Amino acid sequence: MQTRNQPSYTHNRVFDEGRLAAERGTRAVMWITIAMMVVEIISGWWFNSMALLADGWHMSSHAVAIGLSSFAYAAARHYAQDPRFTFGTWKIEVLSGFTSAILLLGIAVMMVFSSVERIFSPQPIHYLEAMIVAAIGLAVNVICAIILGRAHDHHNHHEQHEHREHPHHHDLNLKSAYVHVIADAATSVLAIIALAGGWLYGWSWLDPAIGIVGAVLVAIWSKNLIIATGTALLDREMDHPVVDKIRKVVESGSATADTLITDLHVWRVGTRSYSCALSVDTNDKTLTPRRVHKQLAQHEEIVHATIEIHHVNNIKE
Repeated sequence: MQTRNQPSYTHNRVFDEGRLAAERGTRAVMWITIAMMVVEIISGWWFNSMALLADGWHMSSHAVAIGLSSFAYAAARHYAQDPRFTFGTWKIEVLSGFTSAILLLGIAVMMVFSSVERIFSPQPIHYLEAMIVAAIGLAVNVICAIILGRAHDHHNHHEQHEHREHPHHHDLNLKSAYVHVIADAATSVLAIIALAGGWLYGWSWLDPAIGIVGAVLVAIWSKNLIIATGTALLDREMDHPVVDKIRKVVESGSATADTLITDLHVWRVGTRSYSCALSVDTNDKTLTPRRVHKQLAQHEEIVHATIEIHHVNNIKE
């Protein structure tokens, strides 16, 4: 015999409430980044610094990416109640993070090509002026990091208050914006080092060489972010500890009968919220989908479950 849960109500599709603090923070950082981007690109061109230009180009991609992060928060909040999004709108934020990572990788490639070109075609650099602009850029990056850090702390505080016993999961959209800012700060530091070496010791080759080093660092950060966001987008969650929790709760739920999960699918629908669909073979005639729901309810991160029960005489592994 086969039974299915037949709820008499419409499931709530808002599995992740969104983060207004993060939305406001990313919007503020976007405008700050745009302003500094314009200053650095113009200054890099005027003072003929590849490292400074690289920092400015970096910021152009960051301005787009951080703006995309802010838009993603707004879009996820706007469409949160839209029934067309079967499992909520959280993945709008994840898609934004993935796109940001791709942009970050693209700008790293552009930095390498531009730096290699400058090695073979060196140009005179106005070191002192370029260093001043790079230092201002670094200060701006620090301010942006503080803004995003506060938004991150606000999110952490909310998560810990609501779910004290569960591990924290990163907001991938906010993380992508933060990585962009940190990458920009690192590039600014490297630019200052390169300009100082050229100014004090005449090492003109250091400017493009540092540009390449910065590109490699950015590419590594980009790769890590692509993996994290790609994992969420592709629903690769079956190695997550929550899967073992579900198996343990369901299969050990009856002390007097054999129960076995024969099919299980788990995927993330929020920063720390999961949905699952499972089929169960059992010789416990009293086991119902409602009872399994109650068993799963002890884990707050499981916010949605579709359960299929097969009542059989013999349980086969």
